[in-house]
Amino acid sequence: MMSDKVMVIIGAGPGIGLSTAKRFGKEGYTIALVARDEDRLLEAVDELEELDIEAESFYANASSNESLKAAIKYVHDLYGRIDILMYNAYTFRQGPPTELDPADLLNDLQVDAVGALASVQAVLPFMEEGCTILLTGGVLGVKPMKNFASVSVGKAAMRILAMTLHQELKSKDIYVGTLTINGFVKPDTHFSPDNIAEKMYEMAVARDGVEWTFDRK
Repeated sequence: MMSDKVMVIIGAGPGIGLSTAKRFGKEGYTIALVARDEDRLLEAVDELEELDIEAESFYANASSNESLKAAIKYVHDLYGRIDILMYNAYTFRQGPPTELDPADLLNDLQVDAVGALASVQAVLPFMEEGCTILLTGGVLGVKPMKNFASVSVGKAAMRILAMTLHQELKSKDIYVGTLTINGFVKPDTHFSPDNIAEKMYEMAVARDGVEWTFDRK
């Protein structure tokens, strides 16, 4: 099965992931949705297909690098190309740092940042000049909060990863960008998934600057 343009979304939940799939799908991208909840994946594929967007679901767990690598290889084997990778997987553990179990922090970092690195390393052999990597960031990576210690560490790690990847890959004309969302995502507000997806699309088109921000009005 060949396609002209293929986008892989890892962490393809019903919020930013699905909205981004719709936005890029409207532009003719075939969407490969990757997540661990197979029922939600199938629902998302059905919703996209109702909009005449070609989509397929792929199971992977961001807590396992091998699972992520296998899913990306499967996407490439199926479509023969990958033009955009979006890493949107994350954890949301609450609590201050003194009450944070180090093992939980390591597990969260795997999903929040290490999985992103593993996904990028897996997709790069399939990418050519002009391809794009998008990483979903958050305000806690810039302005940490004590009661969201693990999330803050994870988003900070994601932000630095994006910046170093951008520095390394720009000479190969592979764009890496992160969108720092300066608020909490909520439908029917300025910080709605649809509005954020629109900014993601603007990033992918502009391919300029590693960090974009989505701010309050």
